[in-house]
Amino acid sequence: MQEIIFATGNEGKMKEVKMILADLVLDGEKVSIRSMKEAGIDIPILENGKSFAENAGIKAKAVAAFAKGAIVMADDSGLEIDYLNKEPGIYSARYLGEDTSYRVKNQNLIERLEGVSERERTARFVCAIACVMPDGRLFTKEATIEGWIGYEEKGTNGFGYDPIFMVYEYGKSTAELSEEEKNAISHRGKALRAVKEELR
Repeated sequence: MQEIIFATGNEGKMKEVKMILADLVLDGEKVSIRSMKEAGIDIPILENGKSFAENAGIKAKAVAAFAKGAIVMADDSGLEIDYLNKEPGIYSARYLGEDTSYRVKNQNLIERLEGVSERERTARFVCAIACVMPDGRLFTKEATIEGWIGYEEKGTNGFGYDPIFMVYEYGKSTAELSEEEKNAISHRGKALRAVKEELR
């Protein structure tokens, strides 16, 4: 059975990945999808790239060195807010410190946008997924979802910045969408489906 190891320790992200890739069949076989933790890989990875794609590639290559015979995927994703010069960007996970709760991060961003009109609160989630094949070949797919930053946290689904990211199509935050609705339009959903097509 072909195995995919996804280089993340984020359980919310892993749940999305497993849902979106659940129907992936390669060479007539279902694919086993495991996180780094489930695969027993625990290594420090220095994400010092200058873009989402670079950071995803760094993670995927680092884990691939310990994952013989498996396909390794890694994503780097984050929130870009136009009014704040595309912050927090590639530092989204580390914004205000890695151990800072997203409730604090979200509140900080809302406060920084105080008095800014909805028209100027445009933002996007970006996701780059790097995939390292067992033969060492690497390819990357990138996707975005456009929206704007709300005035307060809304919704309890999702994780991270989802409660403050408002989606135009639904007039709701990504944390108010069902898992199916979110995966259909999200940056990670789009990027993963592009990777799936490439693998097939």
